[in-house]
Amino acid sequence: MSLRFVISGTDTGIGKTVFAAALTHALQAHYWKPVQSGLEEETDSETVERLGGVPRSRILPEAYRLKTPASPHLSARLDAITIDPALLQPPQIDGALVIEGAGGLLVPLTDTVLFADIFARWQIPLILCARTALGTINHTLLSLEALRHRAIPVQGVVFIGDANRENERVITDIGAVRPLGRLPRLPEITTEVLHQAFAQHFNLADFLEVPA
Repeated sequence: MSLRFVISGTDTGIGKTVFAAALTHALQAHYWKPVQSGLEEETDSETVERLGGVPRSRILPEAYRLKTPASPHLSARLDAITIDPALLQPPQIDGALVIEGAGGLLVPLTDTVLFADIFARWQIPLILCARTALGTINHTLLSLEALRHRAIPVQGVVFIGDANRENERVITDIGAVRPLGRLPRLPEITTEVLHQAFAQHFNLADFLEVPA
């Protein structure tokens, strides 16, 4: 079976799309954003293509494109679109696939279905992106509990931001999760800078073995 990962976060706007761009490039993977909310600014697919230097042929089309930048359940309602969770199935492609969720794990997809419910059905190893700043311990441990409650396989946690050894240690120890590395704050994010940062702060081998 081809290598596949779901990328989610402990919150919105923490940098998981930037990490997704770096990982998609490193794995020479395809990228898929199942649901995109907000179309006026650069979409996540466009960001991954631009920052990751990922060919457009490896950026797969979203299942749903919603105009309003809001939680998908609300954005779909405002756009008069009905999201059918049963239609959200990972694309069957040759090679690696990186799938990025929207915001955090418990973001509503519909009024009754959360993104975590979809991830539980897929059973694809999940990479959890977490801030390193104040508040991250609580958010990350709660996210790990939500993952384990639904028996979602966890590849590990990726920290994003300035180094904070104590926060990273506590999350790793109490959360019983593997740290995959830390993407530091980058004063300028370009394709070259992002690729260098990934090479310096991550071990690609950690993404080539999936949990049993």
